[in-house]
Amino acid sequence: MEYRPLGRSGLNISPLTFGCNVFGWTADEATSHRLLDAWVDHGMNFIDTADAYSRWVPGHSGGESETIIGRWFAKGGGRRNQVVLATKVGKPMGDKKGLHPQYIREAVDASLTRLKTDHIDLYQSHDDDRSVPIEDVMGAFDDLVRAGKVRAVGASNYEADRFALALDTSERLGLARYESLQPLFNLYERAPYEAALQPLCVERGVGVINFYALASGFLTGKYRSAADAGKSLRGQGVVDKYLDDRGRRILTALDAVSARVGATQGQVALAWQIRQPGIAAPIASATSVAQLEELVKAATLELDPQAMAELDAASAY
Repeated sequence: MEYRPLGRSGLNISPLTFGCNVFGWTADEATSHRLLDAWVDHGMNFIDTADAYSRWVPGHSGGESETIIGRWFAKGGGRRNQVVLATKVGKPMGDKKGLHPQYIREAVDASLTRLKTDHIDLYQSHDDDRSVPIEDVMGAFDDLVRAGKVRAVGASNYEADRFALALDTSERLGLARYESLQPLFNLYERAPYEAALQPLCVERGVGVINFYALASGFLTGKYRSAADAGKSLRGQGVVDKYLDDRGRRILTALDAVSARVGATQGQVALAWQIRQPGIAAPIASATSVAQLEELVKAATLELDPQAMAELDAASAY
């Protein structure tokens, strides 16, 4: 597996990120551990979670995904050393949320306890928090890096002006900076990233770990008509959001390219993203080892210039 640098962090990651939001939700603990084993067996090393996963499940309070990963680490066998571990802080955890320095200090210790590790490779702000001065936010993250609890820091859900301000503040004050960004980006939803975040991240050497890489499953070709809405609990929302003229053009292009290169539509969609400027490792999930086996093939799938051009044209906005 050819690893990629994540910004200027010194971390080297696989071309795909495993999204661990499914752990404790649509994948139970035993399945989650099998998925993690399969992930590293395929030479992949980057996993992403958050303290708030999976708080939305009835009866959950958050921390379930981190706890499952921590129990996997505790099995031994060098598992902790086989992955670059990313988690996040900031989403509501009971009555606590945001990026106040004291809360960041509390939250990182809670995550370290659940994860059964002495350090987090990439610690990310899950949302921008405009109620806290950016100097205080970056100062708190810098303290964690200096303490050895965190190797690098990143951000998610930032707008370009605020992300630039955070980078400038770290540079001005000599603090640890955001080395990564998690924005929304896929073949259908290109504009939010490409308009302002992409040039900023490329210019400043920030690694991008984009979420919703498969557009909630739409880019796998699973949803092609209104009747397909019943294929999953989220199916109606997927059909309503993506199945328009542009969405159908994208599916047609994915069908043509996948047939030509001998890959699935989802693999082609991910391979296109991996080759976009600034992108380090798209985030994708699986709930079975069979799904994961298909997913990892995207990391080594080569798309020729014609295929890239076809997908660019079909997804133009």
